[in-house]
Amino acid sequence: MTMTTEMHRDDTRATPLLSVRAIEKSFPGVRALSGVSFDVASGEVHALLGENGAGKSTLIKIVSGVFPPDRGEVMVDGNPVNLARPDDARRAGIATIYQELLLFPELTVAENVFMGHAPRTRFGRVDWRTMREKTNELLASLEIYDLQADQIVGSLSVGNRQRVEILRTLSQDARILIMDEPTAALTEYDVTRLFEIVRKLKARGVAVIYISHKLDEIFAIADRVTVLRDGAHVATKPVAETDSAALVQLMVGRRIESLFPKIAAPIGEPVLEVTDLERRPLTRTVSLNVRSGEIVGLAGLVGSGRSELAQTIFGVTPAEGGEIRIAGRKVDIRSPAQARSLGIAYVPEDRGTQGLVRPMTVRENFSLAALAKVAFAGFIDRTSERRLAADGVARFAVKTHSLEQVAGKLSGGNQQKIVLGKWLANQPKLLILDEPTRGIDVGAKAEIHRLMGELAAQGLAVLMISSELPEVLGMSDRVLVMREGRIVAEFSRAEATQETVGTAMMGSRKSVEQAA
Repeated sequence: MTMTTEMHRDDTRATPLLSVRAIEKSFPGVRALSGVSFDVASGEVHALLGENGAGKSTLIKIVSGVFPPDRGEVMVDGNPVNLARPDDARRAGIATIYQELLLFPELTVAENVFMGHAPRTRFGRVDWRTMREKTNELLASLEIYDLQADQIVGSLSVGNRQRVEILRTLSQDARILIMDEPTAALTEYDVTRLFEIVRKLKARGVAVIYISHKLDEIFAIADRVTVLRDGAHVATKPVAETDSAALVQLMVGRRIESLFPKIAAPIGEPVLEVTDLERRPLTRTVSLNVRSGEIVGLAGLVGSGRSELAQTIFGVTPAEGGEIRIAGRKVDIRSPAQARSLGIAYVPEDRGTQGLVRPMTVRENFSLAALAKVAFAGFIDRTSERRLAADGVARFAVKTHSLEQVAGKLSGGNQQKIVLGKWLANQPKLLILDEPTRGIDVGAKAEIHRLMGELAAQGLAVLMISSELPEVLGMSDRVLVMREGRIVAEFSRAEATQETVGTAMMGSRKSVEQAA
């Protein structure tokens, strides 16, 4: 059976709403897409999967009119369309919501929704009343009752700002909606609400192309899934006829035995002990400990205080009360430099702005946290620096053309490996990981998880913060749950399940009783 035949074997629709045919695209030295084809039907949620570098971003930019294809064609309702500019895509009924929302925070919801196509009076002026009325009609059509047309967008939550983006696409009569990693910064509650909106759009006949690294979302919302690898179409399958293991194998070209390769490690004495730690408003009388060889998972909803706790332990926001002990010794951590000297390493949530200097090279980034090891009399020994970076590249299997490659040009997974390797060059005792696999593909996730297990087996104490419950459950020896700045529950690996941890995160009566 040919790939094209497999792709269409279950498709009885005569004319898909969107068809992409034999798309090819190359950039200097790189072939990004090699004859990619797929189609999306009216009222279908079609997931697009692939590792970083598989060609997803290039493909959606072609469909969005950002890049022209070298070869191939895009068809809407069976008719070829020339998408030379984003305006061409908009006129064809195609809209894209990117991970970085393109809104004007100083303007109102209505002004953002109708930016560039505001209704006009017969005298050519903006018809503010009609604009507000049409915005309220759009809100009502999606049953969104906690947003008003006159609210300032900058005051809204991330979830509500995303809804404004969706309203803007509907105000332009979009029939094909591309969503690029739409849940990356959302709370679980906002994810649920987003899925409700997607289902309403589907019922109205809108075709949704859904891009995500989170496989559980694909099975929750998508009808079919297309997998890309190395710029080529690998397979298109009904979601009901596949599973996570099969999709992972299609994406990476090999079996990954486990996304969470937990390595049994001997657990030793406490490395970190925190007692009644205070840093208002989001760190309130927190007590916990992490032992050598142990991975402690810290779960909680966004805003529960997890990242703030990590920053207090690391000295970014010094504690206002309580006690911290490192290897049994009481310490008063007032700065990250002091934390580093005590053997603490911190990989922050936002690697792009806090963990990595993207314009700098791989070599320079690897040495940033360990300059004392490669600098003498105020000057950097380039030979020592290159040796340090080369060791890190080899140890963490960083895929880079050379040590002089700009770090920001690497994939998200390789950037994360550099951030991790940078801190481990100091041979810390405690490693704090905040969202260690956010925004990276499944192959890179498995590698990061393997590295975490190996580091714990070598005696490192690991405190891992994650919004992904499967990651917390799969990698942790113990699970702590934070809510409203406090630790409200603790579970052993055997006790920790989706239900018990999720219940504690949401704050039901059951979780309160467990915490007591």
